[in-house]
Amino acid sequence: MTEEVYVTEQGLEDMKKELEYLKMEKRPAVIEALKEARALGDLSENAEYDAARNEQSEVENRIVTLEKQIENAIVIKNLGKDKVNVGNTVEIEYIEDNEKEKYTIVGVKEADPFSNKISNESPIAKAILGAKKGEIRAVASPNGEYQVKITCIE
Repeated sequence: MTEEVYVTEQGLEDMKKELEYLKMEKRPAVIEALKEARALGDLSENAEYDAARNEQSEVENRIVTLEKQIENAIVIKNLGKDKVNVGNTVEIEYIEDNEKEKYTIVGVKEADPFSNKISNESPIAKAILGAKKGEIRAVASPNGEYQVKITCIE
């Protein structure tokens, strides 16, 4: 079963750029480093060779991962502002303490809590997806359930 990867158009573009960099620049550089390390002689005690092999493995694994993600990417398009969808920026009010917070709901690969970009698989996003402005939803958390109200959908 293939895993769908939700990304914004910018996120997909960033993944494609990283993939191209890895294939066109990083991979050839690692291959060159391997050649140079091999030329140093005895491979059994060659730290440069081991380091280059490890780097090659990391680069190749990242290339495979990116190719799968790009192949299975579902580009998030803003589906409107009548209810919360992946791609929307949503302002919520925490009912207990009357604090408000804005989050943009993105796919897992683009989540960045420090920029208030939360994954569509996070507890808050799961609770509010499909909600309309003014609705109150319960959010499950390790410390117990709490209530949030959707105050704005952008």
